[in-house]
Amino acid sequence: MQTSDMTAKIKDGEGFIAALDQSGGSTPKALKGYGVEEGAWGSEEEMFGLIHEMRTRIITSPAFTGDKVIGAILFERTMDGEADGKPVPEVLKARGVVPFIKIDKGLEDERSGVQLMKPMPDLDALLSRARGLGVFGTKERSVINLANREGIAAIVRQQFEVGRQVLAAGLIPIIEPEVNIKSPERAEADGILLDELTKALDAMPGDDKVMLKLSIPTEPNLFKPLVDHPRVLRVVALSGGFSREEACRELARNEGMIASFSRALLSDLRAGMSDEEFDRALGDAIEEIHQASTVKA
Repeated sequence: MQTSDMTAKIKDGEGFIAALDQSGGSTPKALKGYGVEEGAWGSEEEMFGLIHEMRTRIITSPAFTGDKVIGAILFERTMDGEADGKPVPEVLKARGVVPFIKIDKGLEDERSGVQLMKPMPDLDALLSRARGLGVFGTKERSVINLANREGIAAIVRQQFEVGRQVLAAGLIPIIEPEVNIKSPERAEADGILLDELTKALDAMPGDDKVMLKLSIPTEPNLFKPLVDHPRVLRVVALSGGFSREEACRELARNEGMIASFSRALLSDLRAGMSDEEFDRALGDAIEEIHQASTVKA
């Protein structure tokens, strides 16, 4: 797929984006969910080798194709790795799946009710490498815990600063200011975030577009103005700790939002499954998430 093909697929594709970007801190938890306990590896390299095997098994499964999975977000090591002897982004594109890369390096401590992204001093080099591997876009996550307008404005400001750097490198940023679904001020935070994102989008120069990855709002269709905004290529939803059933039910109530799930996609997969069992479980999860992304209640 060329860039124009990938842009069209992300803009209009009938499907969802798989989040396969667990990083160092979340990898042990992801492996445990997959049935691999911490004692199964003796070093960080072995741990990342095991998670790469899991991701390779997913993206090479016959259930994982561009018919329903229009994109996949990768961890940096996965992007740099191989599947079936070929670079992972190349394998994804051959299957009709648009590759993205997670670029943030984790979160700062909470301040003003939010957690900003840590500095990314090597971002330009990462973006250049990603572009060379045929990656289409990036994803960068920060977290909103409380409905603090000053904090939320700071998160949006930082996200769009990074987004401009990504756009300058020829990639499309997925801006992800996640609202913690356990926040006691979740609904109010959703509303403030909508205001701040709208202001930032309206202020964008030129004709560049970004993507948004947002928590499913407490009020259905609250983010519809963002879905319809001329500077937004696509709005995707994170599962945020919901079970797949809960996340799909809530997502189906929001017009124009498609899934970008991680745990909700992978929760039924186990290392000890036969290939037939694995492919069936993955296919069932893909079908359920695809339905919630494309058939709205």
